[in-house]
Amino acid sequence: MLVTGIREKTIVRPGGRIEISSGDLAEGTEVEVVVLIEKEVDETEYLLSTEANRERMYDALDELKFPEKFVPFSPEDYEEHRTDS
Repeated sequence: MLVTGIREKTIVRPGGRIEISSGDLAEGTEVEVVVLIEKEVDETEYLLSTEANRERMYDALDELKFPEKFVPFSPEDYEEHRTDS
């Protein structure tokens, strides 16, 4: 069995109806449809969405309580010490 895909964006019509048209869809062909819904996500909500993210976020916030541990650097310092270039 060979599986191919068609990616189409469409708008949900009244009554939750979705229409997809493609020359690659032969009449009578059995297909499986997967619907992915895009939604705006608040950045904070996303960052707190997993336990690991929450722990890292709270650890970072705790570190802000100790400004004496901060290491200042300039954009030039950053460019000078980059390892990916």
